[in-house]
Formats: sequence, C-alpha cells, structure tokens
Amino acid sequence: MTKATTSKIKIAKARAAKPLAAKTVPVKSPPQLKSKFSQDTIAIVYDFDGTLSPQPMQEYTVLPKIGIEPQAFWKQVHEEAIATGSDPMLVYMRLMMEKLYKNDSVKITREDFSAMAEKIQYFPGVESWFPHINAYVKKRGAGKVNVQHYIISAGQKEILEGVSIRKYFKQIYASEYHFNQYGIATFPKLLITDTSKTQFLFRINKGKESLSESINDHMPESERPIPFSNMIYIGDGMTDVPSMALSKKSGGHAIAVFNPKIAKTKETCVRLLEAGRVDFIAPADYRNASKLAARVELLLDSVIAGVAYAAEVAACKAENKAENRTDS
Repeated sequence: MTKATTSKIKIAKARAAKPLAAKTVPVKSPPQLKSKFSQDTIAIVYDFDGTLSPQPMQEYTVLPKIGIEPQAFWKQVHEEAIATGSDPMLVYMRLMMEKLYKNDSVKITREDFSAMAEKIQYFPGVESWFPHINAYVKKRGAGKVNVQHYIISAGQKEILEGVSIRKYFKQIYASEYHFNQYGIATFPKLLITDTSKTQFLFRINKGKESLSESINDHMPESERPIPFSNMIYIGDGMTDVPSMALSKKSGGHAIAVFNPKIAKTKETCVRLLEAGRVDFIAPADYRNASKLAARVELLLDSVIAGVAYAAEVAACKAENKAENRTDS
C-alpha cells in the first residue's frame, strides 16, 4: 500500500469519527396579535342655523350689510320659489347675488364673506362646547377613542369659514359660490338642501370627505372609518329630518335642539321626538351643566362602550386566527 493511499484512508477515518454539526432549525416567532381595528372615531355632525346660532347666518352678515330687512327677504324667496317652482335655496342664493350687485358699497369676494362672520351670535356655551366634548371623550375613552366635529349646512360656506369656532371642525359642508378670476362671486357652484345633506353623512361614514371622491362604490361596513353607530347628528327642525332619519336607521343617534325663547321651535322638536326621528330633544344651551350636555354625554358613553366592544371582538377574532395558524 502506497503512502498516498495510507494518507487518504487516515483522512477518511478522521472525518468519519468527527461528529456531524447539528443543523440549525429556524425558530418561528409567535404571530403578532393585531386586531386591525380602526373604527375608534366618533363623529358629531351639526346643522348651523337654529342649531349653533339662533338666526340664519345671513341675518347677522349679508342682509344688514346691504340694508335689507330679513323678513322681507325671506318672504320674497318663499314667494318666488312657489311661483316659479324653484328650489328655495337656489332662489335665495341668486337673489342674494342680485342684491349685492346692486349695492356698490359692498364687495362680494370670498374674504368679504368670511369677514362678515364676526357678527354671528351663538347659543349659550357654543364657543366652549367643543373643548369640553373633546376632553370628555378623551377621558371616558381612556385616550383610545377620538372625536371629530363636522358642519353640514344649507347656509353659505364662505361665511362659515370665518366663524370664531372654525378651528374645531374637521370639515364644513355648505352651499358655495363660484368666484371668477377677479375674486368676485358669480353663481352658485354647490347647493346643499335638506335631502342632499345625507350625501355628506355617507362621505364621513366612508372617509371620502373630498367632493372629488366618489361614494357610490360598495365599501364593506368593517372598512368604513366612521360607522353610523359612531355618529351623533344635532339639528333643529324639519330640514334635518332626512339626516336624522338616516342616522337613526343606520344605527346612529340624533338630537333636536330648540330655542327656549321661541315656543314653536320646541313644538317642532316634540313632533320629531314622537315620530322617532331623534333620541332626545333639549334647549339649545351648550353650557357644561345643561340638559343638552347631559344627553350628549349619555350618548357618547353609549358610543364609547360600543367602540370598546367592537375593538374587543376584533381582538378576539385576531387572537384565534393567530392560534389557528400556530397549530397548523
């Protein structure tokens, strides 16, 4: 046997005697238990005229500016709408422009409309209402629930953009004018009526808040950022009925407020209550110790509990799906 052959045999024996290195088996980390729950936002949606403010916004702003008596103006709007079979809101917006054009001392730019908003008056407690409600939801929801405020109004957006409480609203949906290249209002570009208000509830519901986004495509209820059950609609009268009815029918809530100084406004709210359009009615007093505050807080407690329940259901489902993946 040659030396080379002997050397090969020794090397082979040494390799055979050497223990094989253990194979490294990757250890799977336990699956993350994510519930994917995101429906933790409450939306409080407000009408404006008669809800947050005692009178139509035009009666604080444009009409006094051009020296027109409000009662006579609204009478003209009503009569022309009946005579021509027109939508009263379109008649109002057109007549407003015509009267503004005839008054050379008043400009009709977007900035002028916004500046007029400083004259608007509110019901008691409105200006401190939003910080109070935000703090209440944060406390009762243990920081796990958010609240957002919205306005949906047939009034004029250019005016509402200048109100002192503007900073508290995520979105303001209201009728708008088109402004030409000189910044002058020329014709209505968006009209919001009592029935078209419901479109904007769906926008909030689906998270499609821009007018450029379509809300017609189907969206599963579980994917909607703010389910109707997380909504509270606050209005003051018959023009709010479609929005109140949609909110209630879809699992949400509604409250009607009235001006305690005007008896007929309470009568309207009582009819809404008896017809099941609203959960509660209350005077339009937004101060902390008011009946309205107590009833809104009661509804918020109910919604917050619903959010906690839905979040726990989602977590439970995610947990069991993770266990099934681990077992398999």
